Amino acid sequence: MVAWKLPLIVAAIAVPIVAAFAIAGPGLGFAVGALVAVAILVVAARQQPRGAIVSSPAEDTRRHLLVVVSRPVEDAAAVRAIADRAVAQGDEAAADVLVLAPVRIGFLDRWTSDLEPARRAAQRNLVISVASLAKIGVRAEARVGDEDLVQAVEDQLRSFPATEVVLATGQAEVDPAGEAAAAELESRLQAGFSRVVVRDPAAG
Repeated sequence: MVAWKLPLIVAAIAVPIVAAFAIAGPGLGFAVGALVAVAILVVAARQQPRGAIVSSPAEDTRRHLLVVVSRPVEDAAAVRAIADRAVAQGDEAAADVLVLAPVRIGFLDRWTSDLEPARRAAQRNLVISVASLAKIGVRAEARVGDEDLVQAVEDQLRSFPATEVVLATGQAEVDPAGEAAAAELESRLQAGFSRVVVRDPAAG
């Protein structure tokens, strides 16, 4: 779940109950609370389990590497880890590499409908990441994707026949969305999956 959805869900649950208590007292407040609880149970019961994420079939025998970056990849260790998966292996040619950067839209950006800063940040992540890979000989295409990391992967795999997906995120404490996405992708992806943790430059 993207970060901006949680406050809206909490508000949708809390506001009717609080309003009912304030306007009509405990009787109506408890009744509204019960209705909200029933609505939550109905919605939860209707949720379908999310199935496997399948990549589109390849038209060649090359390896296809999808690199999804939640932040700019310029840390030397992270760049090398990605490059190791992209370079030629034995009799296999170097992989076809696509770098994907989700547009990470903040709550205030969405509230004000100002999405341009998020798009610029995604473009910056792409430029830095692709340039870092190019410096050590890995050529890659670049695209911007959905704000949700998992959805971005699922959307891209409809057209890009990835044989492996690499998710590049920050450490868990600074990138909780990346941590959650890694766990979900590991359980749902049918293609190979690995995660690369990008060191925070501020950590020295």
